Amino acid sequence: MANERLRAAMLTRGLTPSAVAAEIGVDRKTVERWIAHDRPPYRQHRHAVAALVREDEAYLWPTAVSADERKAVAQSEVLEVFPHRSLVPPELWFQMFGRARAEIAVLVHAGIFLAENMRWHQLLRQAAANGVRVRIALGDPASPEVSRRGEEEEVGEGVAFKVREAMKLYRSLYAVEGIEFRSHCTTLHNSLYRADSEWLVNTQVYGISAPMTPVLHLKRIAAGTLVNTYEQSFEKVWAESAPLREVASGSR
Repeated sequence: MANERLRAAMLTRGLTPSAVAAEIGVDRKTVERWIAHDRPPYRQHRHAVAALVREDEAYLWPTAVSADERKAVAQSEVLEVFPHRSLVPPELWFQMFGRARAEIAVLVHAGIFLAENMRWHQLLRQAAANGVRVRIALGDPASPEVSRRGEEEEVGEGVAFKVREAMKLYRSLYAVEGIEFRSHCTTLHNSLYRADSEWLVNTQVYGISAPMTPVLHLKRIAAGTLVNTYEQSFEKVWAESAPLREVASGSR
């Protein structure tokens, strides 16, 4: 039985068996056997192939990865846990985003603590100038989801106000090539901050303001699935979001 998942993943990335073999350091026929006969590679090769095609190892070879292995790998993706966002060192945000070479992605309602920081604006401009793709998704201030979050935090229109304020603060970046803004109407379970394979995940807790909720500092590793979960969530929200228009008279 052929491994159609591996075949499809390679085709999606435009990779031939010869290209994979050269990259991994094995014979082309070995790669062909992995595909045609669904033979799981050795562990180190599974890691390398999964990273190359950007798929979960457990997805490509479901029977080859034990539950204990999956758990250990997931734990390895967690660099640090902060009990409150306010305890994340200020420099960590800029060091992490400053390391980005391909992707910066942010999913928040407002993220006002970044939007009002001119150092953040300068970092985004420089990143875009260097060819880094920058994507920022803000909540729709007129949406029921943002209104509900304000009620949960007992601040009424406070959350919607912060979103509108963030939109105004970002106006100078709207026309910058390489920086994309969108507005989402989703229930935000986590605020997500991505710099390539590194993430800060600010959990959302009912009735508690974001600065007081835990933050996970994560980094993807080849065989990991934890970071992939958050990446899939971001991409789904981004795909369902609308291009952001400047705020005029307090509305979009």
